[in-house]
Amino acid sequence: MRELLDDPFYDLLRRYPDCLVDYVLLRPDRRYRGVPSHREALAFAMNALAEREGLEGASDFDRAEAREVGLEDLLAAPSTWRKDRNGTVFYDLKHNPDGGGIPYWYAFLEPPHGTGTFVDDRGEKVRRSYTPDDFRAVNRALFPSGTKRLVALEWTTDWSEYFDDGHEWWGAACWTVYDPGLDRFAVIMASATD
Repeated sequence: MRELLDDPFYDLLRRYPDCLVDYVLLRPDRRYRGVPSHREALAFAMNALAEREGLEGASDFDRAEAREVGLEDLLAAPSTWRKDRNGTVFYDLKHNPDGGGIPYWYAFLEPPHGTGTFVDDRGEKVRRSYTPDDFRAVNRALFPSGTKRLVALEWTTDWSEYFDDGHEWWGAACWTVYDPGLDRFAVIMASATD
């Protein structure tokens, strides 16, 4: 595996400095083999993220369990929202239809400390909350060939200390998504606390 650090996706992601979702894009160095390939991508991504972010802590990849998830559920964006008295927008988390960890949209739109900073086309920081349109834009950049052929697995989050903060309160989540058209993995992880 090798990390695709020069992928244009990372340029778009810089527009969202308050995003707490961690993304790692990878190119496998051998033929796709289903779950074993996803597990290899997961281990590589966690090690790369730990090195890049200076994270300490143990991971036991053999304990990670996966289940296939539907792309409609994984990439769904909320349609209902509310504002508090300060005008801050909140998207209500009622339930995750697939069970398991927090939904991907929730990890992107509802981090514990909010999403108040966006970088516009001129590179200027603008104060505004992220919207479902932002979530969709990130996913279009993440999956530029479309979503019809993607294979997504949701992983348990009890195998690495990376997820400990999320287990305290806000939540934790982990997915690997293989795009056969691009022959690449997107590893998506989130964990935070207040």
